[in-house]
Amino acid sequence: MKKISFLIKLNKEGKLQEVEPSDKIKDAYIQRSNESLSSAKTLLKVGNLKDAVALSYYSMYHCILAALFRIGIKCENHTASIILLKEVFGIDNSKIAKAKSERIDKQYYVDFTVNQEEVSNSIIIAEGFIAEVNDLIATLNEAKIKIYRERAVRML
Repeated sequence: MKKISFLIKLNKEGKLQEVEPSDKIKDAYIQRSNESLSSAKTLLKVGNLKDAVALSYYSMYHCILAALFRIGIKCENHTASIILLKEVFGIDNSKIAKAKSERIDKQYYVDFTVNQEEVSNSIIIAEGFIAEVNDLIATLNEAKIKIYRERAVRML
């Protein structure tokens, strides 16, 4: 119930809305996801570990946004997007929730450290997560879009 009232509040604020499904926006977010993942890998190689953690998370987050836009849902809140992943699509959101927490710790607080192995693992997790969400997106036909969209709209 707490999740639903949070989503309703965001809808009233205009941060979570029903929109026309958009392949164009979906494709743009998939591109951003790919770019963020590629950048995370590059940053790992040059030793910029904290930013690599952040971009690993963003690669996952942009992939969720792609799936949501494909069914006609615009969400401007990270937590809500993660909730919708599970509640609408039935995809386990624990990996992205952990990645979000790690990103916040590494980006905003100076007393957290990170090593190459942790970053490498976060990139591997992001790759698997992105593959799972991209597989979902690839299977979306008009009937599935309608079902997922109706599920999402019921929560607004």
